[in-house]
Amino acid sequence: MKKKISDLFVIQFLVLMASSAIAQTKTAAPHGLLCDLVAGQGSEIYSERPAFSWILPSGKNVVQTAYQIIVSQKNIKGESAAEIIWNSGKVNQEQSSAVVYAGPTLKAGQSYSWKLRTWTNRGLSGYSETQPFKMAEQLSAYHTAAYPLQKTPQHPLKLIHSDQHIFADFGKDAFAQLSLELKAKKDGDSVVVHLGEKLDKMGRVNRRPGGTIRYARYVIRLSAGTHNYSIELRQDKRNTGPSAIKMPVSVGEVFPFRYVEIEGYDAKLEPKQVLRHMVHYPFDTNAATFLSSDSVLNQVWELCKYSMLATSFTGVYVDGDRERIPYEADAVINQLSHYAVDREFTMARRSQEYLIKNAQWPTEWIMQSVIMAYNDYLYTGDIRSVRKFYTDLKAKTLMSLQDETGLITTTKQTDSIRKSVHYAGNELKDIVDWPQSGILGLGKEAMGETDGFVFTKYNAVTNAYFYNGLVLMGHLAEAVGEQKEAKSFRERAAALKKAYQEKFWNASTGNYRDGVGTDHSALHSNFFALAFGLVAEKDIPAVVEFVRSRGMACSVYGSQFLLDGLYNGGAGAYALSLLTSTTKRSWYNMIREGSTITMEAWDDSFKPNQDWNHAWGAAPGNVISRKLMGIEPLLPAWSSFKVRPQVAGLSSAKITVPTIKGTVAMSFEQMPGKSFSMELTVPANTRAEVYVPLADAKSDKVLMDGKPAKGKTEGAFFVIQNVGSGVHAFFSNKGY
Repeated sequence: MKKKISDLFVIQFLVLMASSAIAQTKTAAPHGLLCDLVAGQGSEIYSERPAFSWILPSGKNVVQTAYQIIVSQKNIKGESAAEIIWNSGKVNQEQSSAVVYAGPTLKAGQSYSWKLRTWTNRGLSGYSETQPFKMAEQLSAYHTAAYPLQKTPQHPLKLIHSDQHIFADFGKDAFAQLSLELKAKKDGDSVVVHLGEKLDKMGRVNRRPGGTIRYARYVIRLSAGTHNYSIELRQDKRNTGPSAIKMPVSVGEVFPFRYVEIEGYDAKLEPKQVLRHMVHYPFDTNAATFLSSDSVLNQVWELCKYSMLATSFTGVYVDGDRERIPYEADAVINQLSHYAVDREFTMARRSQEYLIKNAQWPTEWIMQSVIMAYNDYLYTGDIRSVRKFYTDLKAKTLMSLQDETGLITTTKQTDSIRKSVHYAGNELKDIVDWPQSGILGLGKEAMGETDGFVFTKYNAVTNAYFYNGLVLMGHLAEAVGEQKEAKSFRERAAALKKAYQEKFWNASTGNYRDGVGTDHSALHSNFFALAFGLVAEKDIPAVVEFVRSRGMACSVYGSQFLLDGLYNGGAGAYALSLLTSTTKRSWYNMIREGSTITMEAWDDSFKPNQDWNHAWGAAPGNVISRKLMGIEPLLPAWSSFKVRPQVAGLSSAKITVPTIKGTVAMSFEQMPGKSFSMELTVPANTRAEVYVPLADAKSDKVLMDGKPAKGKTEGAFFVIQNVGSGVHAFFSNKGY
């Protein structure tokens, strides 16, 4: 009897231990599934072999060691072997982004679903939820997927009645359509509807807003009884022309407006009877947040975040409403700011690929296609688009314009060169910034945004772009397996950097000349050199000082590279003063003027034909996260990223940044010159390089998670390598 009891105890003990081991090793399932960077929502997959990405649940130092993907023809519940199209088996890899399907050929028009589980250093996960995906009717080796446009119904936030006059305010501008529920006593009655982006001094829709700020008037003929009326929006000949991105027939035409006035209507309207249908690309408004101790900075960030949503109405980055044409200069700022506020990558990639085949005329902007391609790979880890367009991207470096000096010049252009970069016009021209002096017949105050830049045969700004393109193409060539070409790009970049210093650096003034043959130094010649890493370490203080002396003598487009250059040069305090400025040349001025989307220019006085819905003005949307808070990827798919805050005099701030691997969260509080405390959430399967600001590099002590941190001092920072996933606390203080 005793033996039986003993045996039973042993069995129970072993069962208990086994179940305990399972409980300890079983971890939460992956989530955030993307198939070719989309998550269902009616999208179709065009690639014969799509790529899968996912997010691992966070925890302390979580690293994926293996994954198993299962693809089925229908939702997988308790699947039988006949339903499974592909079972990857256990694949011993850390990769959790852009994992390419490796099963039997998927059929055009067929619907599938996929799920996965992962192994980490914490154990085996459960299976994720299944995600459906549908193959398009026509497939190719690689083609970017996309979401369909959405319509979001919105009612006015304010509705004011006054003697047969109704005023509605939706709170923010949007590209949209309008429907009204109206009643009439008899057929033939009519009302007049005014749509607009701007108010006049009387607080009514501005009938003459100027420039390309939008206003439209419509007359609605009523029928007896209560009916719903949808305004049939007129097309604009300019922004629906041959080069414009057209609205899908299934969606219909849109018009940007915030305000609505209805005249000649004697009944009362409820907000539910006034409906604006906002058209936009799918957007997760909760994916990113930012709040700081500076109220102006908070408003600027919100302005830029909303601009990403509001200007997505075509599904491709366009230059606002005047033309609705994609331009590289708009798209590269759109791309970075979109990445900063949403975990969405397909709109940027579609725009990038469109521009590869539809280049614009400025030489610098053509080279921005290389920047966009590199950003796409860095943020997603998916090299397939780069591989497909690799030959085009090589041409986009404009190496073919290089002469014996080592510099590039537009005087070397030919028809074959223009054809190689897919530019259909007659001539490539250097632009530096826009508008240039004398363009558009503007007044004295608006003579241009180039700070008097002197154009010569060899342009410093153009060659700065050329250098940057060679550096980035070196990385891309290596990623696609072209090692010899990668070496060649690196050698070309090194030689160009030397030639750049010899031709453009003015040792007597401590800054860069605009070009060969002039001693004039514009702001742009210097901030582009800072932004692209061309300035020798010893010369950075002098160049930064020159840049400071010129103020904001650039456009909203140029400000992206001005701010990047300042932060790269360690001038975070001055950069913050520009971000929070309330002068006419500021983002706050856009808000003060009444715009809820970033403008094409700082103010109407600088570009009288500007529009109020131009996302190339949204540089702070990415600069705040990338440079001020310092959160930037170091390796593709955020496998490694850095956190290098340059917060100047801000006393506190907190931010969440969406990435392909999950959300990076960071917050800090500081007593400038005394102490700095920071909390950082690192997503699973990533590693962070953390720079902790120091008030005094000689005396400050640094803690990580309550213990003395291991790292090294670099300038004004204490650097800690390979910080694993989870929530970490950092603290620096004199003699803690």
